[in-house]
Amino acid sequence: MEIDQRKLKILAAIVENYIRTGEPIGSKTLAQMLEFQVSPATIRNEMSALFDMGLLEQPHTSAGRVPSHLGYRVYINQLMHCKPLTEEERDEIDALFNVKDPDPDRLLEDAANALAHFTNCATISTTITPKHVTVRRIEIVPVDRRTVVMLVVASNGVIKNKVSRVDYNLNREIIEFFNKFANNRFGGRSMDEISTMYVSSVAVALGEYSRVFTPLLAGIYELCKAINDGQYFASGETNLLGYKEFDAVAHDLLTTIGDRDKITEILPFQKEGVQISIGKENPISELTDSSVVVATYKIGKDSCGAIGVVGPVRLNYQKLIPHLEYFAKTLGKLLSDTLENED
Repeated sequence: MEIDQRKLKILAAIVENYIRTGEPIGSKTLAQMLEFQVSPATIRNEMSALFDMGLLEQPHTSAGRVPSHLGYRVYINQLMHCKPLTEEERDEIDALFNVKDPDPDRLLEDAANALAHFTNCATISTTITPKHVTVRRIEIVPVDRRTVVMLVVASNGVIKNKVSRVDYNLNREIIEFFNKFANNRFGGRSMDEISTMYVSSVAVALGEYSRVFTPLLAGIYELCKAINDGQYFASGETNLLGYKEFDAVAHDLLTTIGDRDKITEILPFQKEGVQISIGKENPISELTDSSVVVATYKIGKDSCGAIGVVGPVRLNYQKLIPHLEYFAKTLGKLLSDTLENED
C-alpha cells in the first residue's frame, strides 16, 4: 500500500491522539496539532482518502475519525519509533525481580501481577516444556514412617515435588527398592510419554506389590504432568473493565484470558522478540477487539516462556514494547539462573 508522507503524518497524529484520549478527532482539531501548516479542508480530504484505504473508521455517533485495526498496523510497522529504556526505567524493572532464592512458579505469578499493575491491562505469564525433555531423576525421601516427599527432576532443570502418604510403615529397604525401580522405569523417558496408560503398565510390572505402591506411582504421574504442562498465570483481568470499548464483551474476554489452552495455542513461542496481534489479526474471536502484545524468552537451553499483555487496541505501543522486551529478558535470565542453581 503506497501512502504519501503527508497522509502518513496525519495517520500518525490520529493514532497517537486516540491512544492518548480514546476519542475521535476532527479535521479542525487535527489542523491545530500538526507540525506543518495545512487547511482543515485539505485535512478532511486526506482523512477521507485514509478512510477509503481502510486505515480510518468513523464511529456512527461522531463526525470525527479513529484508526482502524489496519491503521494501527501501518502505524506500528512504518511510523512508530520506540525509545530505549532509561537507566531509571531499567532499575525499576530490576527492583521487581530483586528476590533472594526465588521460586520459579512464584516468579511467573509475580511477573504477571507486576506487569498488570504497570500496564493497567490483563497480563499472562507462561512456559512450555519441549517434547524432548526427559525425566532425569526420581527420588522418594521419607518424612516419617508413612509419609514421603516425592521429587521429579527433569532434564531441563525443572524440579517438582509433593508430599504423599502410604498406609504401611516405610523402611530403608522399601525406599531403596522403589527409588531404584522408579528410576529404571521412568528415567530417560520424555514427559510426554508418561501417560496414564504407561503408568498402568509400570504398575502391572510390580505384580502383587502394585497396590502397595499405587499412591507413589500416581504421585510420579502428577509431577511429570505438571512439568510437561508448564506454568500459566493470568493477572489484572479486572483492569479491562475500566475500558469502555470492552463494555459489551467483558465477560467473554475475561473468560478467554483464563482459558490456558486457548491462550497458549496462539502464543508465538517459536518467534523471538515482541509480537503484536491487533484486533481482527487475533485468531480467537473473543480477542478481535483487543491487542495482544507478547514477548518470548528462553529458560536455559530447553524450555521457553512468554509474557504478554491483553488490552484495548489503543495501547501505547511506543512505551509498552521496550518495557516488555526488557521485562521478558530479565525474567528469562532469572528463571534460567534459578533452575541452574536448583539443578
